[in-house]
Amino acid sequence: MASVSWFCCLQMRPTPCHSTTPFAAPITTLHQQHHNPSSLSSTGEEGSSHGVHRRQLLVHTAAAAALLAPAALVPNASALNDVSTEEDVRIYTDDVNRFKIAIPPDWQVGTGEPDGFKSITAFYPQEASNSNVSVAITGVGPDFTKMESFGKVEEFAETLIGGLDRSWQRPPGVAAKLIDCKSSKGFYYIEYSLQNPGESRRTLYSAIGMASNGWYNRLYTVTGQFVEEETDKYASKVKKAVASFRFI
Repeated sequence: MASVSWFCCLQMRPTPCHSTTPFAAPITTLHQQHHNPSSLSSTGEEGSSHGVHRRQLLVHTAAAAALLAPAALVPNASALNDVSTEEDVRIYTDDVNRFKIAIPPDWQVGTGEPDGFKSITAFYPQEASNSNVSVAITGVGPDFTKMESFGKVEEFAETLIGGLDRSWQRPPGVAAKLIDCKSSKGFYYIEYSLQNPGESRRTLYSAIGMASNGWYNRLYTVTGQFVEEETDKYASKVKKAVASFRFI
């Protein structure tokens, strides 16, 4: 399995849920602090700054998952044995991590366990592309039982985008813009963009949910992304894949 080291460089800067302000800034590598998300808990910390800080760290983990490149993972040809064909998609089923997702029939599968994650599975085109879909799983404390444990979807989205945006720095850093956010059937759906100055804008579409494996709760971050010039080719495929994610 591939291993990726992360060191956190996130800061908090609230962003409106339907911001329309244009940004332009370079994307910097996102790293995660040396902490174990599975050990985080909100018990006894509701309303305290320390409790809020821990929630922010979990949101940062979701952000790190969104920016993880499939190239950092190991191509897994055997994973294709877990794929069944259904019309114009293939259904990838992970019995260990208890989820399934519909992916384009010609996409590849990569897997890994980067530091701070229980599991990462990525799906990406055979040809060279900056578009992909990933499923990142992290452990959370037993008192985090549903997405509302992190606050309402608007608060969650503001924390996520505020942690990514660096357009206010001088010189400017990464520009993050929230496009939309909603809550549906236990999942938080967040659509946003990231852009470097002089580079293509990336659109990211995430579905974030929680489930238990029988021993502890897990946070699942399903993120699809595509660059501006690949919108016509991959946007609908990426969004369809993310929307198809289900627990089993």
